[in-house]
Amino acid sequence: MEILDDYTYGNPESVLLYTNLSDRKLSAMLAEKGYSVGRNVVNRMLKALGWSKQQNKKLKQVGKEHPDRNVQFEFINATGKEVLAAGNPMISIDCKKKENIGDYANKGKEYRHSKDPRAVLDHDFLDKELGQVAPYGVYVVNNNTGFVNLGTTHDTSQFAVASIRAWWYTVGKNTFPDATMIYVTCDGGGSNSSRVRMFKTELAKLVEEIGIPIQISHFPPGTSKWNKVEHRLFSEISKSWAGKPLISVETVVQLIGSTTTTTGLKVTCQPDYNDYKTGLKASEEEYDKVDIEWINIGTSNKWNYIIHGLKKDS
Repeated sequence: MEILDDYTYGNPESVLLYTNLSDRKLSAMLAEKGYSVGRNVVNRMLKALGWSKQQNKKLKQVGKEHPDRNVQFEFINATGKEVLAAGNPMISIDCKKKENIGDYANKGKEYRHSKDPRAVLDHDFLDKELGQVAPYGVYVVNNNTGFVNLGTTHDTSQFAVASIRAWWYTVGKNTFPDATMIYVTCDGGGSNSSRVRMFKTELAKLVEEIGIPIQISHFPPGTSKWNKVEHRLFSEISKSWAGKPLISVETVVQLIGSTTTTTGLKVTCQPDYNDYKTGLKASEEEYDKVDIEWINIGTSNKWNYIIHGLKKDS
């Protein structure tokens, strides 16, 4: 305990603490104090005392927390429970970072014969002919399933809504035939930003198509790590393709589609070759046609709303 005091991290109220010292280092430090203890014994002692090896975790928010942070989380939690109890779909959406297509090194390791590493290119410069892919994920909280719309151009608001549309027609419609609404949780920025009119106008068009309203809740600034698609879907996809070069769109589709977990996660992936143009904006006239019901939480923010479609002509 004396040695660990200067190398201990974690919340002091937590059951689990962790140290940045390796078991070999601790064994050597104990030897300096006259104790001959092997690394395996040190490892067992650490576990018994409540320590473990852990990676850095992004828990410290940069800047001041938004005053509506807690009340928004409470609203999302309460609404989610009601939606799930009613048998309606609750989905978490976001776009994973773009990946270069080609014979490039990919983070992680894979099992291969000893001293036979996979050979890949010695640089990561983008091959313009092969391009990039933008995996837009939809995680379904109801049944622990994932859907990925694999874009090949740009991550735009049109692409974001197209991904929800693709999920609905590919999986959602058959899984939730009696759904009376869809509840969506997402970040407050990016292609599904709470401030972008195009996202709302595209959602209105989708509602007109499917005939049921879509309710949206955006996470407060600096809290995207609580978005379930991040740690329930994207983290597992990263494990699935760890150490494997993403040499083609087809390869990415296969690797994402093969993603599973011991808790039963199943993932469907399909490519989206549509060309989504950047810089497009919804006009004032288009936005005024959106039938939107605002749900004011906290200081009357714009993080919660229901899209009912397009306003009917009077």
